Amino acid sequence: MVFSSAIFLFYFLPLFLLLYFITPHKHKNKTALLASLFFYVWGAPKFVFVLLASIILDFYLGNKIFQAKTGRQKRRFLLFSILLNIGLLAYFKYANFFVENANALLSSLEIPLFNWTKIALPIGISFFTFQKMSYILDIYFGKDKPLEKLSDYALYIILFPQLIAGPIVRFNEIAAQLKERREALNIENKLSGLFRFTVGLSKKLLIANPLGEQVDAVFQSDLGELGMLNAWVIITAYAFQIYFDFSGYSDMAIGIGQMMGFRFPENFNFPYIAQSITEFWRRWHITLSNWMKDYLYIPLGGNRRGVHRTYFNLSVVFLISGLWHGAAWTFVVWGAFHGLFLILDRLFLLDFLKKIGKAPSILLTFFITLIGWVLFRSDSFEMATNLLGTLFSRKETALEYSTHFWSIFALASAICFVPGVSKIEKKLSSIYPNQGFGSLSATFVFSLILLFICISEIEVSGFNPFIYFRF
Repeated sequence: MVFSSAIFLFYFLPLFLLLYFITPHKHKNKTALLASLFFYVWGAPKFVFVLLASIILDFYLGNKIFQAKTGRQKRRFLLFSILLNIGLLAYFKYANFFVENANALLSSLEIPLFNWTKIALPIGISFFTFQKMSYILDIYFGKDKPLEKLSDYALYIILFPQLIAGPIVRFNEIAAQLKERREALNIENKLSGLFRFTVGLSKKLLIANPLGEQVDAVFQSDLGELGMLNAWVIITAYAFQIYFDFSGYSDMAIGIGQMMGFRFPENFNFPYIAQSITEFWRRWHITLSNWMKDYLYIPLGGNRRGVHRTYFNLSVVFLISGLWHGAAWTFVVWGAFHGLFLILDRLFLLDFLKKIGKAPSILLTFFITLIGWVLFRSDSFEMATNLLGTLFSRKETALEYSTHFWSIFALASAICFVPGVSKIEKKLSSIYPNQGFGSLSATFVFSLILLFICISEIEVSGFNPFIYFRF
């Protein structure tokens, strides 16, 4: 059940919000938990018991860590929880990948292969695994106390707005809100949340989907026949697609959370105006970057143990980040690619980018990002190699795209790069109406207009995937 589907917009969300708003404050968490369970069961009924069992065990381990009298006991319970969560992630997300690679090696050595039945991937496992680990780690490091109620912890993990594709909400960011958010449940936040949701829905349906439909059509054709200019248009369109798709989902999640009285962290901040890859990762998937920094990079030593150790730590973090995104070597190489440029930034590239000025730095960073997206979007190294070869070839073909495609492409370009347009979009996405009846009414009317346009788009288009659902 995706946020941009008719069943979610016409049935699930209105019914949930109605029940949630009329539920007394002391029971709102239970209403949200039941709705979130239904939401997950709708999409992955086979895995809900695995998820619930791991939630119960992690809740128990969190209490044990908090109550432990010695550091050794704390570390023992922490290690058990980490092994549990990493083990589940490794089994469900990476077992197929490891077996396929092992069988490829065995086949080359003419050794009998493993018999293996492919495992289905539980939706959202990469996201809720990191949230479960943040709960345990925040308790271990004394950032927060464990929750008293199992139901509140379960709600933190499977709260449906951010369950499937983030943002990754760390426990210390939401612990107080799980216990009390009465003051946040006001008309201003509800209307502001509705507006934020419709902005995200518009990004998804009116920009990401039209671009993605054309991108998918090209990637399913013979890339060797594409031509250089066409290749650059398509990979740029994909860069816009993945940004508006993922940031749109984050906007919708933040908006629904705000309507419920929650304040989720921001996940994007106009990444394509970054002037270096280092800055790009401060603007792209911010909650993942912060999670990796605080729970992996800094514990590894960060930049405190000399330059060589810093480069090693960056490499490890981005190799893991690449693998987190998907069980394929193309994702691993994509992570290594970005890790390499983070190291190059520290070596000399940041100084070079400062010298050439803002606009050239943005263009060069976007160029590097586009090369990375080739790896990210390609299903194999062969596909990536073909597309990269085409990007740097002299082969010419006609640019045969519809006027609608070019208009969406131009709009996406303007939002991403034109300073005035991006500032307006940012202001709209973060609007919090609190200036009386006129402001509230205008926000509500504009939200309804956007919602009507989006619903009309749903009725005429059958193309509606979310890129990050497979992660």
